[in-house]
Amino acid sequence: MAKLRVGVLGATGMVGQRFIALLENHPWFEVVTVAASPRSAGKTYEEAVGGRWKMTTPMPEAVKKLIVKNVNEVEAVAATVDFVFSAVDMTKDEIKAIEEAYAKTETPVVSNNSAHRWTPDVPMVVPEINPEHMKVIDFQRKRLGTTRGFVAVKPNCSIQSYAPVLTAWKEFKPYEVVATTYQAISGAGKTFADWPEMVENIIPYIGGEEEKSEKEPLRIWGEIKDGVIVPAASPVITCQCIRVPVLNGHTAAVFVKFEKKVTKEELIEKLVTFKGVPQELELPSAPKQFIRYLEEDNRPQVKLDVDYENGMGVSVGRLREDSVYDWKFVGLSHNTVRGAAGGAVLCAELLKAQGYITAK
Repeated sequence: MAKLRVGVLGATGMVGQRFIALLENHPWFEVVTVAASPRSAGKTYEEAVGGRWKMTTPMPEAVKKLIVKNVNEVEAVAATVDFVFSAVDMTKDEIKAIEEAYAKTETPVVSNNSAHRWTPDVPMVVPEINPEHMKVIDFQRKRLGTTRGFVAVKPNCSIQSYAPVLTAWKEFKPYEVVATTYQAISGAGKTFADWPEMVENIIPYIGGEEEKSEKEPLRIWGEIKDGVIVPAASPVITCQCIRVPVLNGHTAAVFVKFEKKVTKEELIEKLVTFKGVPQELELPSAPKQFIRYLEEDNRPQVKLDVDYENGMGVSVGRLREDSVYDWKFVGLSHNTVRGAAGGAVLCAELLKAQGYITAK
């Protein structure tokens, strides 16, 4: 089977680099085009990135000599690919405009950006949770006037450590949630070399993050009505987001109230047996076990657990009864793999399996 030709928009940034690293030797997809800002255009990918390669694995040989295209030359980039991943670094309005421009060239866009997360007919998907939301693409295509082009997005990185857990527990009716997320610096596209003030430091503010963390799960749990996605009304979530001196891995400390009485055994059983369409279809990037439960008191730990299932799984621990809420737990997910590029790659695999992404 010929691989689908992929372009990465914003290929020189940290998430763009993560896409490049994850797509090396992908069974279905091959990166044939890299695009970035005009100042990188015309250079080889290796020259454009220079000393700013931030992955722990080496830059894949296959992309080093690719000539970087100007991301703003939409027609020229789109002509070379079957679909694109978007990790462009622009203002929200610019991102919205450029992603729709690519879609209108009949090129599907799978975006890591937040710009289109609240566009009513754009699906925002965690493939294990709401794969059926991809059906809203049919309505979006009518609006855009396209036959194969569309935009699909994955949600914010910080919710991946608790939204899947709450989904696994849906039948027990969680109705009130308090979450505090302890977020890695790679979520800001940084390493310790770029951000020395984060060493031995905590910053109790990440712009826009708390609102996303409270609202985005409700959109994921929503349903399609009249061609748009209508968010769910509950559970009510309140969140604090704190930047901590960790390179990769977002940890969440979460308190939950349930309408139904439930035991610890029942809660754990729902976590470890939880699976979705990616597991059933055995999509290439899908974790075999999406959520695992760790019995030890001192887990999950970033150093030990962040790469669980190649960074695509969620680790949960410290589930215990609470004196104010019903239950509390700690969750951990990899913010640039499951939370960013890996989550988008899994979305693209789902879209291919559902027939939304095909060869041009």
